Amino acid sequence: MQLGINLGYWGAGMDADNLAVAQEADRLGYAVCWAAEAYGSDAATVLAFVAARTERIDVGSAIFQIPARQPAMTAMTAATLDSLSGGRFRLGLGVSGPQVSEGWYGVKFDKPLARTREYVEIIRKAMTRERLSYEGEHWTLPLPGGPGKPLKLTVHPQREHIPLYVAAIGPKNLEQTGEIADGALLIFPSAEHLEDTAVRHLRAGREKAGKTLEGFDICPTVPLALGDDKDVAALADTFRPYTALYVGGMGSRKQNFYNQLAQRMGYEREAAEIQDKYLSGDKQGAAAAIPHELIDRTTLLGSVDRIADGMKAYAAAGVTTLTLTLAPAGFTLDERLASLRAGVEALERAGLA
Repeated sequence: MQLGINLGYWGAGMDADNLAVAQEADRLGYAVCWAAEAYGSDAATVLAFVAARTERIDVGSAIFQIPARQPAMTAMTAATLDSLSGGRFRLGLGVSGPQVSEGWYGVKFDKPLARTREYVEIIRKAMTRERLSYEGEHWTLPLPGGPGKPLKLTVHPQREHIPLYVAAIGPKNLEQTGEIADGALLIFPSAEHLEDTAVRHLRAGREKAGKTLEGFDICPTVPLALGDDKDVAALADTFRPYTALYVGGMGSRKQNFYNQLAQRMGYEREAAEIQDKYLSGDKQGAAAAIPHELIDRTTLLGSVDRIADGMKAYAAAGVTTLTLTLAPAGFTLDERLASLRAGVEALERAGLA
């Protein structure tokens, strides 16, 4: 199992720390450094910056939002980043959610599975550097009856095949991801529930494509905080705002994929309470309503030995790249770097390096 690091959103007050984290992860041999985007910093610019200041670590988008870019533009960006980084780019895609898609980008959030499939098909075709033409439900290239003509990508990517990941949560999206992608980006993964909530659906998609999970990258993001085992409850509390944001406020009451995931993990009543409080404006109440067990099952907390035990469980559940999110603002840079180093030590103690 390999390790990755997720810097999250740029511009959240820890930019200098994040660059130091990326550079230390590069030195320690982490496999990939991911950056995210929502409606603040874009991921492409951050990844170009990080790639220029590192040497070996891959850089990946987790995620480029599908409603933010035309698929041909994403192919251009992927080819450029792969060239600039010397073949170190990983392309992660996701549909975002209805609030961001319709509120920020003005793109109707409908038929996300069909949109994702067409988007990936166009990117794959563009990256072959053949002349691009496509007829689908959501995109037609070139537009009919106009002056447009099939064009081909002029940039030569560093590699013939850039790894393509899709962020997936729901069963249908997970199955399609297994069918069309090289890897899956997961969030709030519980090793105990991973087979039922994700892996079996990915496996079904791979089988539909005539493939197995061999070579497919199952890549969940897991928060990590280093500390004494007797302080695990306090460490878990640092991630309450993070969990409350996703389970309670990321999306609408009817369409919150993270809330639905918590329900599938057995927290139906708690997920409803967290969402009710968050959407009513009581963010502190929402954070307080999160069961400690939910946070502990979806994070790596405590001593190196305890973290190593957690890593063993994720590896046994089928994880191939474990992406870490370090403790949030309020922790010093030295503490975050210590957590980064603890990840490598824990991987070694678990016998997974």
